[in-house]
Amino acid sequence: MTFLIVTEAWAAHTRLFQAVGKTDDTLALLNLACMMTITFLPYTFSLMVTFPDVPLGIFLFCMCVIAIGAVQALIVGYAFHFPHLLSPQIQRSAHRALHRQHILGIVFRGPALCFMAAIFSLFFFPMSYLLMATVVFLPHVSKATSWCRDRLMGRRETPAHSVPFTFDLHQPLSKERVEAFSDGVYAIVATLLILDICEDNVPDPKDVREQFHGSLVAALSVYGPRFLAYFGSFTTVGLLWFAHHSLFLHVRRATLPMGLLNTLSLAFVGGLPLAYQQTAAFARQPHDELERVRVSCAIIFLASIFQFAIWTTALLQEADTLQPSVRFGGCEHAFMFAKLALYPCASLLAFASTCLLSRFSTAIFHLTQIAVPFAFLLLRLLVRLTLAGLRGLRGLAQPAEPLPSHAGEADAQSQLLPAPC
Repeated sequence: MTFLIVTEAWAAHTRLFQAVGKTDDTLALLNLACMMTITFLPYTFSLMVTFPDVPLGIFLFCMCVIAIGAVQALIVGYAFHFPHLLSPQIQRSAHRALHRQHILGIVFRGPALCFMAAIFSLFFFPMSYLLMATVVFLPHVSKATSWCRDRLMGRRETPAHSVPFTFDLHQPLSKERVEAFSDGVYAIVATLLILDICEDNVPDPKDVREQFHGSLVAALSVYGPRFLAYFGSFTTVGLLWFAHHSLFLHVRRATLPMGLLNTLSLAFVGGLPLAYQQTAAFARQPHDELERVRVSCAIIFLASIFQFAIWTTALLQEADTLQPSVRFGGCEHAFMFAKLALYPCASLLAFASTCLLSRFSTAIFHLTQIAVPFAFLLLRLLVRLTLAGLRGLRGLAQPAEPLPSHAGEADAQSQLLPAPC
């Protein structure tokens, strides 16, 4: 929930600077204060997790969100006080006051809910968690409600005063900002994995001398399962990033539903260090390995299935969101489908296998981690062989017909083969 709230704050901040066209020293300092407050949120989250029955952690978290909203409101007020800092579209608008009122309404929406959550944390903290969850989903519910209302009333255009912050569900996001944010999350997750290795798996020199007779190789062999778990987890992070990069390489325009699904995928990508800790504990706590394998498979499945959902959502408006090569009938459509479906299918298969063969759960999980990278390397070949086999079966199933002319033969082949890239 903290990750989703931070992401919502980032999205609001991004849209805020769509209205602010230029920055000066004051805006830069206010922006720095906002970023500093956002970086304090993980610490307050740690307090919430460590002391779930103590309201102080919830209270501090809510106060941070309120402080972020206050700084963003100062940015809005300062920018509208000096109109030359606004975007050209708002500068030329005759409804500048309505623009400011609309933007402030969006900025204060989350802090207002967190203010109520901070009050409830003093005497009924479960309500605080419900209100904080509302902070995440209320903007998307509001957008969906407005979109449905406009369609029912036959309105296709948004009011003029809310153009920069339209509620259209298909409003384009900044594709570059989405990619930059996603790359940052993947980089941090990969860094956390190596930090866990460096912190917990370096032998103590005294233990090496006393227990292993000075042999560092023998001492490191004790940590073999943890290194195996690290390389498997890092490979998973790398391949999920590769699939994400391949997807957005073919995306022309990102929409709000795609942004929400991307956020949910990144939320579970952030759980991959937890999956590493689960698999690294196989050697120390073998009696819990079945549950740990299932938790790891569930995290990987959810991180990858939301990537697949991004692509399927983009296909609903493929003419606007996707490059021609990955649309229905494009030469890369089947390959992209297989690339994004590989990890959901592999993790789901591993999870189901552990239910049937629970005694071999660890072996199944490690075998999956080894097999998936090789499947990525051979994926294009496998897709081509599968398509060739399906075309062959389709040709055998069709009744024999007289040979067509050269033009008709070319047309028949063009219907079976994907469009050239």
